[in-house]
Formats: sequence, structure tokens, C-alpha cells
Amino acid sequence: MIAPRRTLLALPMLATARPAFAAPFPERPIRLVVPYAPGGNTDVLARILSQPMSEILGQPVVVENRAGAGGSVASLQIARTRSDGYTLMVGSNGPMTVNPSIQPALGYDPLRDFAPLGLACRTPLTIVVKPGLPVRDLREFIAYAQENRGQVTVGSSGVGSSGHLAIASFAALTGLTLQHVPYPSGAQIVTDLLAGNMDSAITEISTAMPLHRGGQIRILAIATAARSALAPDLPTAEEAGVRGFREAAFIGVVLPANPPPEAQATLAAALAATLARPEVQRRINETGSEVAAEQERTPAGFAAFLATELPRTQAAAVRAGLRPA
Repeated sequence: MIAPRRTLLALPMLATARPAFAAPFPERPIRLVVPYAPGGNTDVLARILSQPMSEILGQPVVVENRAGAGGSVASLQIARTRSDGYTLMVGSNGPMTVNPSIQPALGYDPLRDFAPLGLACRTPLTIVVKPGLPVRDLREFIAYAQENRGQVTVGSSGVGSSGHLAIASFAALTGLTLQHVPYPSGAQIVTDLLAGNMDSAITEISTAMPLHRGGQIRILAIATAARSALAPDLPTAEEAGVRGFREAAFIGVVLPANPPPEAQATLAAALAATLARPEVQRRINETGSEVAAEQERTPAGFAAFLATELPRTQAAAVRAGLRPA
């Protein structure tokens, strides 16, 4: 029997239509790449996120560490990876804002080559001083640094680190001339502060708070817009008159650009649901980090955050002498 003309005309359309029985996403394990060595704060937070996301997605989310060049090695690899939703990366200050601001010929663009899933958390930076420094608060520290221009030492966890750029921003906002001393890690800054070899430092609250509470060092201010729920007794730098000094390490999740829309939507929903869990929020707070606002936990919210944070970091890099003006 000859098929009706209407049926024959419909056949090409049916051949190109998506099959109704297409496999749902995800159907195999997902990699969550941490662009640093195991054991650091970024790695810890990735593992806090991976287990709940595995439960929600119904597939393992496997953390994979790929260290090198402050996160740039893994970031370039991920930027060139096929975007099918099965490879994610923890997007933090290093690969997303700092390295693109200070490393020439990086090989990837953080806004063009990645698709954001959501911002997970921030770890506020603090201004800390050694026990014997004769200041009681940030206003007195600023006055002391003005009187001892160029003599006050301030440590960071390395040239080009978020702490280093924060020092440059703080100096620009206050008009101070400070003597920057880079260290390989926050732990080594603390060692020299305790020994009295370093006057001050700008470092993560997670590093400083235990020693502050023990009376071994003093946190003068936290670099947040309002007092942090992590430590509501700590004044902000803005309360001491340093307007606009808001500095934090951040952690979010990205994947290679142009992923399948269904995969990105599924992954973003899983991340948002993970971050909404009280147990996950508690564990993040215990690391010294604040969970991102609900809107920031979305692809659009994280994209807007990065679009603002990257030029701000580039300006700080210019002030620090790490980027041509």
C-alpha cells in the first residue's frame, strides 16, 4: 500500500527529531577537578560539596586534584575539554580572577571559556597584627603606619595572592606605604607573627580566628560589608573609615563553555540544593567560610559576580605593580 503524501512529507522531520527515549543526564560519574594539591581549603570545600551532589544526581561526583601554576594548568586543560557536563572545576580566585590579571598569555579567558554553575562560598580576609604592636584597633594601626611610613611590615601568602592584592587595595584606600612580605602559606605568616618577626598580615579568617580567640594574635578588622555571622564581634574595616575595603577568597563551580543546556540546568540545581542543606552550610561555616547568597548560587548569579570581580582584581593588580596600567 502506498503511504499517503502527508506521511511521506513528515518523514524527514521525524528523522531529525530528538528520540523520546534519550538517556537522562547524568548516566555516568562526573569529575570535579580541584586545580590545587589535596588538603587545602579549596580541596576541603570541594569534598564537602561532592557527596551531597552525588546523592542528588544519582551518580558519583569524583574529586580530582590537578595542581600547577596557581591553578592555571588545570584551568587551561578544563577550558579545552569537551563540554558535555561530565567535567566540572572548582572556580576560585586563583584561576578565575587573579591569574588572568597577572599572568600574560594565560591561554584561556575566565568569562568566555567557562560556564558558571554557582558561587558556593566566601572566606573573608582579616587584618591581623602581632601581639606586641602598640595598637588596639584599625584606626590606631593606620595612625601607627602613617607615623612609621614604609617601616610597617605586612605579610601575605605569596606574590599575586588574594592577600597581596588586598594589601595593595588597603594601601590605596588609606594612603599608607606598607612593606609587603610574601610567604609560601598562611601558616608561615602566623609563625612569624607569633615570633614578633612580622608586624601585621592580611589573611583568611579561617587562618587567623583560632589564634585570635586564644589571644596569640589580634584581628583588628574583617574585610566585609557588614559584620560576619562567623564572628559578629569583629568590626569591619568600613567601621574604621576604610570605605570599600571588602576582600574575600571565593569558591564556586564552573564547567567548560557551551555545555548542553539540560546538563547545565541539572548540575546547577544539584549544586543549589546541596548548598541549601543545613548540614552542608554548617560544615562550610566550620571551615571559616560564609555560604553565598541564594541568588549567587545560580549560573546567572555567579556570572554576574565574576563579571564584577575580574575588573576589580585587575585594578588591584595594577596597584600592586603586577599588571601594566
